[in-house]
Amino acid sequence: MTTKKIVLLFSALLIMFSSCKDADKKQTIAQDTSEEGFVANPVRIEKRDVETLAIGSDAPDFSLPNLKGEFVSLKDFEDAEVVVLIFTCNHCPTSQAYETRMIEFTKEYKDKGVAVVAINSASPLGLMYAEHSWSDVGDSYEDMKIRAGHRGFNFPYLYDGDLQEASLAYGAMATPHIFILDKERKLRYQGRIDADQRQGVGKSEDLIRAVEELLAGKEVSNPVTKSIGCSTKWSWKAENSKAIDEEWASREVILNDIDNEGVKELLANNTEKLKLINVWATWCGPCVREFPDLVTLQRMYGKKDFQFVSLSVDKMDIKDKVFKFLKEEQAAVENYIYSQDDLYELIELVDPKWSGALPYTLLVEPGGKKVYAHQGEVEMLELRRAIVDHDLIRRYR
Repeated sequence: MTTKKIVLLFSALLIMFSSCKDADKKQTIAQDTSEEGFVANPVRIEKRDVETLAIGSDAPDFSLPNLKGEFVSLKDFEDAEVVVLIFTCNHCPTSQAYETRMIEFTKEYKDKGVAVVAINSASPLGLMYAEHSWSDVGDSYEDMKIRAGHRGFNFPYLYDGDLQEASLAYGAMATPHIFILDKERKLRYQGRIDADQRQGVGKSEDLIRAVEELLAGKEVSNPVTKSIGCSTKWSWKAENSKAIDEEWASREVILNDIDNEGVKELLANNTEKLKLINVWATWCGPCVREFPDLVTLQRMYGKKDFQFVSLSVDKMDIKDKVFKFLKEEQAAVENYIYSQDDLYELIELVDPKWSGALPYTLLVEPGGKKVYAHQGEVEMLELRRAIVDHDLIRRYR
């Protein structure tokens, strides 16, 4: 081998080694980045009496993660003349009704020396399924990201769901419950945003009055008001969820046969409920994978005018297998197995636009109008929004 070839070979090896090092470095950076950030870990705390902070008290500091995983405390707002703390959550219909007012207030006062900070006071452990019935998301840290993005929050949204230390320190009793701090970070107002909990009605009158008085150097004329909303979901309420889980697990699971006439009647939906109909089979992987989440929807919205119905297209000779699956999934809902042989006839009955691929999911209004149809595994967030935004279910009281 000539000297020139040796040099060329050495150069090529050097380039290849350098490229591998760069690739390893990039992979390491990617791994480090994926491991960064806050990871929620809600803990059940002992039940205790909670007292709301007295007017004139020094504001308790906190260190809570925002939606980027960065920890935020009162010192991060040291330039603000007034700090408005809003203890709120995702699931509460009253909180949802106030979100637009919170956004508009922040927009109006952000350049007037006022900092708005929202804190999710709810523990995911203390939230029962039925308490989700006004919302498409729960109160986990990840749900907060979904909520803030969907609604376009223009203020920090902090998570207090692990130990609820800030919520306990301030004595946040309901959602929303606001606490207004002056320049010296003493509590000057606590209570409601305004007197009307309905969506699009109130104008944040109590909040604005208190803030304007503080900005003008005055005492707050009405420093304490009552705040109507969902009670704070303390983690010790997890015991309630456990009891309800046990009650649900004890419910009888029934699987009935259904023929074409029965399917027609089912689709006509001569009830006053919004029906979620899922056509599935035990041999269908996506069907089996999503089925538990569909049962959960019944537990979330079933106290309202909502009903989940499962329709299996398994062969009748394996009905026992279908029933066993339903029992394992605690499917205490309206369950059917198709009793006739012609599945193509069933397809036309369910929806002529359906190609036949499973699963197939429909939302049917009273009277039979289809307001949602999806072939294949559903996007659960999209489906929950289709349910909760329907007039029969509603986000707001």
